[in-house]
Amino acid sequence: MLRIPSVAMVLALFAALATAVLAGCALQPQTSPPPFQAQCPAAPGTCPVCPVCPAPEVAKPPAKPLLAAQWDELDGWPDAAADDLLHAFNGFLASCGILQKKPVWRETCSSARALEGRSSTDVRAWFETQLQPWQLVNPDGGREGLVTGYYEPLLKGSRNSSQRYPYPIYGVPADLIDVELGDLYPELRHMRLRGRIEGRKLLPYYSRADWEKTQRSDNVLVWADDLFDVFFMQIQGSGQVQLDDGSRIRVGYADQNGHPYRSIGRWLIDQGELKAEQASMQGIKGWARAHPERVQELLNANPSYVFFRELGVQGNGLDAGPPGALGVPLTAERSIAVDARYSILGAPVWLATTWPGSERPLQRLMLAQDTGGAIRGPARADFFWGSGHDAGVQAGKMRQKGRMWILLPRSHVPPDGQR
Repeated sequence: MLRIPSVAMVLALFAALATAVLAGCALQPQTSPPPFQAQCPAAPGTCPVCPVCPAPEVAKPPAKPLLAAQWDELDGWPDAAADDLLHAFNGFLASCGILQKKPVWRETCSSARALEGRSSTDVRAWFETQLQPWQLVNPDGGREGLVTGYYEPLLKGSRNSSQRYPYPIYGVPADLIDVELGDLYPELRHMRLRGRIEGRKLLPYYSRADWEKTQRSDNVLVWADDLFDVFFMQIQGSGQVQLDDGSRIRVGYADQNGHPYRSIGRWLIDQGELKAEQASMQGIKGWARAHPERVQELLNANPSYVFFRELGVQGNGLDAGPPGALGVPLTAERSIAVDARYSILGAPVWLATTWPGSERPLQRLMLAQDTGGAIRGPARADFFWGSGHDAGVQAGKMRQKGRMWILLPRSHVPPDGQR
């Protein structure tokens, strides 16, 4: 049987152990102090050595957006004979209708109009003599940017709402207030404020989701048969509508609700619904057909909403492109949309990129004739493919890397802040 020790026994044992410990301490020999050793006195004012801390990194200033270049530095320019420069030159003459109003371009445009012969060889020599290439550089110093594509869609519609044509294409609403901030503050040039008045307050205008909830029927230009066609026309900025009476109209960008553009393709990628290589226009439409109950949720991921105005159409409407931000008709496969903070609208641009969905070089003289809400940054471009279905297929596939050189009159030296 296990015996439990009494309290007295525990106390006695504890006392014995304590006595042994103390005895052990008493038996330890005493150590004599070490002999005195003379030491040199420390130098006056000497402090302990501190660890060396790394110097704080100084943020590099953003790179200037324009870098002077030589013609032989332009990717593909030495082989530009393969490109029909005459086609681009005719587009530049159209730009000159606007550019010639600016002193810096007046002499250049006059020289272009006086050019005789206008063979591709003559045009090439004229560009090299008259214009100076400047490569567009991103703030981080990189020289490659994103090149996407856009086009002018062809929709089916009617002047009247019906079960077949239930989706409105809106004109500019009367309650949309548009304020050019540059008119008040010059340093805010290229910035615009949009909103609506409620009482004495200026409030943000309706987002896409809020606008859809209003279910307004006023100021509708036409009604379309496909919701996604209307949505993608807002992204493209213009389109043609084949009406049920056989006529055709063109509608162009008039205004926007002031909310930022958000890519629904990116939203689908972030939601894990599509892989990056699947997020083309065709891939997005395919996803929508498979998930009709989530279509409005998808569209609302882009709060931006575009309003249109009706334009005239000459002939069948496919020969001349829609007007771009410069105010001249866009030229299929020659016009690009750019960020006007860095590129002069109307200027020629040498673009070195690849064909949609491939590595095959696409090196071509283009014209900066348009802008877009999603086109942000110096080396950023949106390539106009033209009108109709085939152009839409190419535009939907295009998401390439590219380099850009803007061509400016040799007499023009950009400001110090740009070069």
